Amino acid sequence: MRMSFIALLASACTVACTNDTAEPGAGAVSAPAHTTVDPHSYAQPELFRVQHARLELEVDFKARTLSGLAALRVARVDPKARELVLDTRDLSIREAQLVDGDELVPLEFRLDARDPILGSALRIALPEKLPAREAGEPFTVHILYETRPEASGLQWLPPELTAGKRHPFMFTQSQAVHARSWIPLQDTPQVRMTFDARIGTPPGLTAVMGAARRKVVRDDHAGNLWAFEMRQPIPSYLMALAVGELEFRPIGARTGVYAEPSVVEAAQREFADTESMLVASEKLYGPYRWERYDLLILPPSFPFGGMENPRLSFITPTVIAGDKSLTALIAHELAHSWSGNLVTNASWNDMWLNEGFTVYLERQIVETVYGKRRRDMEDVLGLQSLREDFASLENRDELLTPDLKGRDPDDAFSEVPYEKGYLFLRWLESQVGSEKFAAFLRGYFDAFSFRSVDTSQFLAYFREKLPASDPQLFADARLAAWLSNPGLPADAVLPASNALQLVDAQREAWQAGKRRAADLETAQWSTHEWLHFVDNLPKQLTAAQMAELDRAFHLTDAGNARIAHSWLRVAIRNRYEPALPRLEAYLTGIGRRILIKPLYEDLMATDWGKEFARRVYAKARTGYHPMAVATLDPIVKPKSGTGL
Repeated sequence: MRMSFIALLASACTVACTNDTAEPGAGAVSAPAHTTVDPHSYAQPELFRVQHARLELEVDFKARTLSGLAALRVARVDPKARELVLDTRDLSIREAQLVDGDELVPLEFRLDARDPILGSALRIALPEKLPAREAGEPFTVHILYETRPEASGLQWLPPELTAGKRHPFMFTQSQAVHARSWIPLQDTPQVRMTFDARIGTPPGLTAVMGAARRKVVRDDHAGNLWAFEMRQPIPSYLMALAVGELEFRPIGARTGVYAEPSVVEAAQREFADTESMLVASEKLYGPYRWERYDLLILPPSFPFGGMENPRLSFITPTVIAGDKSLTALIAHELAHSWSGNLVTNASWNDMWLNEGFTVYLERQIVETVYGKRRRDMEDVLGLQSLREDFASLENRDELLTPDLKGRDPDDAFSEVPYEKGYLFLRWLESQVGSEKFAAFLRGYFDAFSFRSVDTSQFLAYFREKLPASDPQLFADARLAAWLSNPGLPADAVLPASNALQLVDAQREAWQAGKRRAADLETAQWSTHEWLHFVDNLPKQLTAAQMAELDRAFHLTDAGNARIAHSWLRVAIRNRYEPALPRLEAYLTGIGRRILIKPLYEDLMATDWGKEFARRVYAKARTGYHPMAVATLDPIVKPKSGTGL
């Protein structure tokens, strides 16, 4: 079936891939006036730029591969350029072809040696004269290829690791540089492209992408064929595909949720405010430019809280708490529709331009939908998380503009680009006033829409639009204190929360023996108050104190994944034996890195916990995403002969 399917796709695309309609941002390309060097890509966008991709892929769960065709429409920026360089990682490249009318002309190509971070450059030799009706017109290259089962951007789950346990599931995770493990392309956020796709799946399974689903051709015996189109140009890290047993439930006029049948009703209830968030966002930041905003609830192994793929955010099921208390994650992924998806960091050295802006927008959305009290609590909890990261990071990792050359950009995903970036924007806002800063943000998203920028461009635009009356206000030294120095500047505007101060008073009364745990006034506490209470418990507690807290509040059995995470860290520190079965179930039941990584680190920091961690990890590892495995393998150092 695979080879006939590929042959069908290749023949169907011979003509179609040369006749794409014009897409936003897909006109004639010239070298950009401002070029940022991306240390994480082999591509040379100053020579050639991919404008559009057409994907024709078959999903094979038995082989755990995607196979088929990537047809790339490419503009030659430099007339003298003769070699198209693409990013790949562990792809099996079968053929490269140049589309010349109705003909497919074979092209010579080679794959460079594999770099452990960057993968292998795919170098395709091009003729001096390219087929085109007019000089400078884009040309089309076909690449027939197949992924490998170990592709870092794909996870293949057997039925037993899904919610329904009836069908297998596959999903992609392209950020930061994993798109190249399932598509040969210019895998740099500097290059934006449109795309369309046809995805072949086994019978009974649904394919979804971060794109509009235009049509479905069904054949219950041979499988299903799903068609997609993304008319807005996106960077490669936002390419997204998932296949599984999925159902859809609407939330609002432009919003809805996909999930496995056993999860979809709970997800629809939990995320019922998504449409309200979208309306609030448009009032704050201008029109939503992606038509729809849907959610896909993934199996528990998804390594992140969410991934902001345009039109379809991928979401962890660990935020389904039953009380909407963790829906700030949805506000965050929605906010990326402006900061990140619409205006994108030009390289991962400038990640704060994506994530710091998005936290700023997220907190504004939360305040608009849920009120200032909740925003204040989330601000304080964010600062606490940042300070916890500062305690464990090297100085170079505390910078907003680090030099990540030679390093895996995944290593830069700490709270620094998120929370420190957010605090930098709050400081800028405090200097110019909230009204002026709000107007500036809307102008920024309009001015750089569907473009990629770096920190120097942002600062130049900021100084142009919001010039300081005092020349020293935004002097280079003051900005460097935020961008190029570790820690936080002395004049940072730090958050406070009256609600969390009341929580502190309750906890201190219990610690001092003035009140029993059962007598604390916790009935109206939100998730944020519980997190603040648990996260700020003393490092060392007696067995009696642990048991008292657990009897009063049933923390070991907490259904909220975030609260359970915080309590299990306390349990590890104090070797609270009654919590260990829950700890094992937690580590084997979810794969969200931010929740499981600290637990493994805490266990490995104790003499008694090392054996526990290794035993549990040996059982859980096959269900974790490759990105989680890459993070956890160096932490849970295996004993000789364990096979980990």
